[in-house]
Amino acid sequence: MTVNAPSIAPGWELTQLLDIFPLQIRQSLVRLSNLDSVIEVVLDLGRPPEARFENDYVYLSDTPVTNEDIAHVSSRLSEFSADNRAGIEQTLHRISAIRNRNGKIIGVTCRVGRAVFGTIDIILDVIRSGKSICLLGRPGIGKTTMLRECARVLSEDRKRVVIVDTSSEIAGDGDIPHPGIGLARRMHVADPALQHAVMIEAVENHMPQVIVIDEIGTEAEAIAARTIAERGVALIGTAHGQTLENLLMNPTLADLVGGIGAVTLSDEEARRRGTRKTVLERKAPPTFDVVIEIQDRDRLAIHQNVADVVDALLRGYQPQPEVRQRTASGTVAIVQEANPESMPRIPAAYADDRVAGDESERTLLIFPYGVSRNKIERAIHNLRLNAAVARNWDDADVVLTLKTLERKESAKLKQIAAENLPIYSIKTNTTTQIQNALKDVFNLPPIDVEEVALREAEEAVYQVMLNSQAVELSPQTSYVRRMQHQLAERYRLQSRSTGLEPNRRVRIFKEAEIGSV
Repeated sequence: MTVNAPSIAPGWELTQLLDIFPLQIRQSLVRLSNLDSVIEVVLDLGRPPEARFENDYVYLSDTPVTNEDIAHVSSRLSEFSADNRAGIEQTLHRISAIRNRNGKIIGVTCRVGRAVFGTIDIILDVIRSGKSICLLGRPGIGKTTMLRECARVLSEDRKRVVIVDTSSEIAGDGDIPHPGIGLARRMHVADPALQHAVMIEAVENHMPQVIVIDEIGTEAEAIAARTIAERGVALIGTAHGQTLENLLMNPTLADLVGGIGAVTLSDEEARRRGTRKTVLERKAPPTFDVVIEIQDRDRLAIHQNVADVVDALLRGYQPQPEVRQRTASGTVAIVQEANPESMPRIPAAYADDRVAGDESERTLLIFPYGVSRNKIERAIHNLRLNAAVARNWDDADVVLTLKTLERKESAKLKQIAAENLPIYSIKTNTTTQIQNALKDVFNLPPIDVEEVALREAEEAVYQVMLNSQAVELSPQTSYVRRMQHQLAERYRLQSRSTGLEPNRRVRIFKEAEIGSV
């Protein structure tokens, strides 16, 4: 049985917006011949009211806007949230306030919200691929409209879709979501600063297959996005920036595409590459599998394999994405094919350091039993190892598991041990612990203590944000503990030092604990 989302009569939403304005401004708007093309209406104290279009604007009156006009508009809206945004119930209109230093509203921007159907036909195959997708583009180009349509289409494809709607812009204002999101569910965000926490809550409480999120803009939100991806949930979101390169060079959001780290090469490797000894490389697998650059409303550039594209950019290559365009007749044309030859042939991030022509060194295959595959891949990349993750234990050279599973003596581990396959166990499922185990496997020298301690703290932050359960770190010196406390504070988490020297250590947690200092 097919279930359709409720609908709203055409023109009803525009009427709701017109009704918030004083009579003179409302009448001027109604008289506009191109009212359907209005993008926003701007009212600034002491200036004539404006109706703005894509590339133009008109004054709606010669009479300057008064305090009474602004009060008239404000009284017909929901309450302004912490980010100074309000709306009209069951519509997609967004009204943003400008305040003076005393908090009084002296201007409003009334952005017209429209649910436009068919906007993602140009990338429908990508949206339905099940991959995590990031939409990039300048403000006002239609990112939120496309997100709303993605939610509608996927929900009607019987996917469990949850929208984290920070500014009530995707699903509209009020408790009942707008019909434009189809059968998707919507979660409100009480404070924009808590968006990352609601993202994690959506995964933990509502079992989504897809999460839709607008404007990922902080480090905490980038971490939450990575956590969602590692849980096997597809993420469709937007981020600040117009191109993938913008995202890569943004220190706050670079983690969404794998992040950048400085790496020192050996003399031999630097000669082989023809580069300096210190180079930039991708630190981890990208959160998003696909990045789509919205060049204009009918033209998009699609980077299908973000990991390869980022690796190519960091090596000075300029990847050629696939470019699609909607023609005047409504059909979709591919105006530029993706060109793999525009990128270097790099079989995998961890294979970067093998000497050219040395094929005798075989890639070590690691089978994860109860350990995160993504975290093993990140550890391999961090340590620059010639290793990969095996899909089946009987193809592996080494098995990596958790101590708790090893103690339970599961049937599979007994079978693996019977085949004389080496089994390495770690205490907790963190990248730091995995790296320590891999160092034992490859007989590597110890790495910088401070770096290990900060990586351990970063992993603890992931775990606390994901599970809301406290994590205790390894004992460190007072200097290193201070850096770990600062890292926790950056993500708005609590921390305290516990224990006696030389075993004094940092405990990271979400809520205030009894006896915390």
